[in-house]
Amino acid sequence: MSITVDELWSAMTAEAREYGRNEPVLASFYHASILNHANFADALSFHIAAKLDCDSVPAMLIRDVFNEAFVNDSDIVRAAALDICAHFERDPACDHYGMPFLYFKGFQAIQAYRIANWLWRQGRESLALFLQNRIASVFDVDIHPAAVIGSGIMIDHATGLVIGETAIVGNNVSMLHSVTLGGCGRGPGPRHPRICDGVLISAGAKVLGNIVVGDGAKIAAGSVVLSNVAAHSTVAGVPAKQVGALSAELPALNMDQYINENQ
Repeated sequence: MSITVDELWSAMTAEAREYGRNEPVLASFYHASILNHANFADALSFHIAAKLDCDSVPAMLIRDVFNEAFVNDSDIVRAAALDICAHFERDPACDHYGMPFLYFKGFQAIQAYRIANWLWRQGRESLALFLQNRIASVFDVDIHPAAVIGSGIMIDHATGLVIGETAIVGNNVSMLHSVTLGGCGRGPGPRHPRICDGVLISAGAKVLGNIVVGDGAKIAAGSVVLSNVAAHSTVAGVPAKQVGALSAELPALNMDQYINENQ
């Protein structure tokens, strides 16, 4: 990320003022979601908690949990800022920083997961599982709170995303809708994939079992990956096989989903 959390917040508030002036119907929305808060963390806890609100556990209580997590683990807020920058830098449809924060359910689901993961690591498994269920119901994204996910994550569209309990996702990874990081077997030890840094997983791809997808790999849309994927390689098909030559580029950053003989 080329800007700090404070710089990101400054940019978001400037955007909110401009867009509120340009569209008065949304002025109160921008005020409630962004401008009424002292900093990025406060706005984030308010906005995501409002999404997860339900009759039995209202948004106010959910927001208290978010704020508790932020106080005890500042890396959660930093990761959220990195995720916003990932969308801004990689998604051509994202032309201002506030868009992921306000509108993109992939971003919103990941931030709610980060709180569920913090709760899981604190031994508060029942509340973590409650949040997992709310995330799945609200965003159509199902991430087990025990999964380990890095920062700089872009999940585009996000509908139908599934990430299992023992999955590990590195930094600067991009995924599209209907991706599954699924398990294989019931025995002890990891059952789900490890996705290394800079990987691009295209729409509808299924990565199954205790396998490793190496740094900078690309998984083509609709592929079913059942074995390890070499770093900086492209795989495609059912079952997925390596296609083309190795590439030193990071496909997660340039979002190049084409497959040809030269990559």
